[in-house]
Amino acid sequence: MERLSTLDAGFLQAEDSDPHVSLAIGGLSVIEGPMPGDESLAVGLGRRMLAVPRFRQRLRIHSLDLEPPEWVDDPDLDLTYHVHRAALPRPGDDAALFRLVAQIMERRLDRERPLWECWIIEGLSDDRWAILMKIHHCVADGIATMQMLSNLSDEGKGDTFASKIRAAGEQAGRPNLLPRLSLNPLDWAVGAWRTASAVTGAAIRVVGGALEITSSLVRPAAPSPFVGPLTSRRRYSAVRVSLDDVAKIRAAFDVTLNDVALAAITDSYRQGLIRRGVEPRPDSLPTMVPVSVRSKDAMGKADNRVSLMIPNLPVDESDPIEQLRAVHERLTTVKGGGQRQASSVFLAATNVVPFPLTAWTVRALTRLPQRGVVTLATNVPGPRQRMRIMGRKVLRVYPIPPIGIRLRTVIAMLSYADDFMFGITADHRAVPDVDDLARGIEQAVARLAALSQDFEELA
Repeated sequence: MERLSTLDAGFLQAEDSDPHVSLAIGGLSVIEGPMPGDESLAVGLGRRMLAVPRFRQRLRIHSLDLEPPEWVDDPDLDLTYHVHRAALPRPGDDAALFRLVAQIMERRLDRERPLWECWIIEGLSDDRWAILMKIHHCVADGIATMQMLSNLSDEGKGDTFASKIRAAGEQAGRPNLLPRLSLNPLDWAVGAWRTASAVTGAAIRVVGGALEITSSLVRPAAPSPFVGPLTSRRRYSAVRVSLDDVAKIRAAFDVTLNDVALAAITDSYRQGLIRRGVEPRPDSLPTMVPVSVRSKDAMGKADNRVSLMIPNLPVDESDPIEQLRAVHERLTTVKGGGQRQASSVFLAATNVVPFPLTAWTVRALTRLPQRGVVTLATNVPGPRQRMRIMGRKVLRVYPIPPIGIRLRTVIAMLSYADDFMFGITADHRAVPDVDDLARGIEQAVARLAALSQDFEELA
């Protein structure tokens, strides 16, 4: 019997805490036409999806959170509840596609069934069509999701990749390390003692990082229009930039790809604050940055394996080069400060605490009006080679993150072949200018690319 980890289950509890939140993540593939025939397409996609074991399973949830939810095979699995079709109205442009994506993603998945949907979208302009995959975040993080989605491609074939995807703890002979519930108070005390021991053993290395994370979460950021209550409706927008341009910027200024991406996001949010009449301050954009801690031997497992950093992105800086340098310096400082290690130790420690304690704590904390983080930016590596689905070339792959915990915008980044994609999900009422945020990122990368060329010529 496979049980969810504390982190995996936390996404369910966070969703339960706000009726306006749907914590499904998505991947949108835009594909070159013509679209295959209805029957062959649905059958082919269905076969490839069911090659992934997790897509044949549903949750068994225990009342009062007395034990972790469990993955069980669904004896009533019916693909008609999971594979859907939709058509765009003319002219079928990207704006119409993104509106449909937002409408699909804002609806919660049915927990009585396997937690995924596949949408076949037709009617795109320029003889294109699309596939939208929607998967609950409790199933997998961004990296695991991209691996599962690659099973749709002709390169996946349903046997080279999907058969390797399994939940953590699914290996033969490996015991499940999560403790089963005991009503004996002594067992609860032992669990708490084990947690204290685990944290104490790593305290020398990570205490600084733990203090930084705690301070970031507790200390309110500057008042921001990007934080507040959420509605049930969503907006979505995305832009593509050249991965080659990003690489040239990285080389010219001796920074990382992630530095370049976060600098572009910083500049766009700066403009977004100015459009709203809000003066950008040094503490206006504390940003949650998930960092994968997935080891090579865990690449085929469907679960969540991330730690966190919370840098303050320099929206108060107007000069693009200084902005980029500040992002690089702050990320370097945060990485050296132990935030990633501290969050990893904390998450590991929660797995030895009786599940009811962690479940009730997460549910209580996510109901509080957090004000320490303004947005989240996550970077997921995608396929290096262009994929094909049913013999058709995949032109674009867009990441679609969910929003929650009062974050009115969240940004996901994805590299695919020669492209670097930014996908932004936003609250419909609070962020009507999500397209401007996306364009701002594109413009910021273009400016940095031009400046990097000038910089190299001067050098």
